[in-house]
Amino acid sequence: MEPTKAPWAHPPARTIDATPPAGLNSSSHAAAPMSARPTVAGPTSNLRATGKPVDLVVQALPEMPVPVDTEHAAQHFRPAERRITSQADLQKFLKSTAVKDFMGFILALNEAAQGQPLSAQTTASSAINSMVNLLDTLNNWVDEIPPAKQAMRYGNPAYREWFAKVHENAHSLLITVLPPELSQAAIELKPMLLDGFGNKTRIDYGTGHETTFCQLLYCLAKLGVFTEGDRLPLVSQVFAKYLTLMRKVQTTYWLEPAGSHGVWGLDDYQFLPFIWGSSQLNGHTSITPSSIHSQAVLDANAEDYLYLGCIKFVKQVKKGPLAEMSPMLNDISAVPTWSKVNSGMIKMYQVEVLSKLPIMQHFLFGSLFLFGDEQA
Repeated sequence: MEPTKAPWAHPPARTIDATPPAGLNSSSHAAAPMSARPTVAGPTSNLRATGKPVDLVVQALPEMPVPVDTEHAAQHFRPAERRITSQADLQKFLKSTAVKDFMGFILALNEAAQGQPLSAQTTASSAINSMVNLLDTLNNWVDEIPPAKQAMRYGNPAYREWFAKVHENAHSLLITVLPPELSQAAIELKPMLLDGFGNKTRIDYGTGHETTFCQLLYCLAKLGVFTEGDRLPLVSQVFAKYLTLMRKVQTTYWLEPAGSHGVWGLDDYQFLPFIWGSSQLNGHTSITPSSIHSQAVLDANAEDYLYLGCIKFVKQVKKGPLAEMSPMLNDISAVPTWSKVNSGMIKMYQVEVLSKLPIMQHFLFGSLFLFGDEQA
């Protein structure tokens, strides 16, 4: 099935027939000079070019989760498990309080990241430092386990050895983040930690795994490990470190993109850095969405802004003009403001990740993230 296009991004001013944009050979996706980029109107004005508009699936306010009663919660911790096996299950999930709270967490981090480069001075709590140290440990293990020599580019079997080491040490790694009185929560969080780094059988990784890692952070916040003051560091320190780790894993073991839409996808592996990264750039006085076409801008700012780091990484691992290898990102560069990019990314995430059964069938549920409206 062809993925949802970005109707909030596609230039509507040009005359385009009723069919969706074609594939790589379509001249409509050639990168246009900045002066030639058309004015972008609202989402409903370009239905002829891109199909139906993207609407919010989950309505949520930006807020951290309400901490659970940890004494009561300790009696109900259990290994997180899959529960979504059908479209009916998925719809039950999308209507649940849990997904609304989860989306609120993503929006809370989005709000905290607005206008803040990764280098912004923030005070890191002990929990933030512990999570960063955990990711540093996993990063060091990549150095210790080099890729095996093989003819195929993708799916290096050495990844299974790295993953096995993560699996073997997952419980002890989580104990370094959890306070002693919450150590029992490790049994529930362990499957989330592991699934956040890909699938050892298929040797793949994608937006579903990224979402599960975000779920882990959400559950830690629900336990009170992360608090309101950790919102920005969760993006600028923890998630930035996670993104660095996963790029290293991807380029060392060349994991297959899980559930990728190929050329019509936003990115083979990630989605959340485009949300939080566009928020970082919201209100920037000199970097606009079209600035992604300037290599000088990318080189100077990729380390400070997640969105630009993603674009630079795409250009490093793929060959050819951006309009051919990532036409959706090329289209989005025509959007006039980062605010519009950010709101569009949030809608697209809900449609292309949270609402897709092939992705969400792997999502995990337990006492901290209930399925539907069940009780712990």
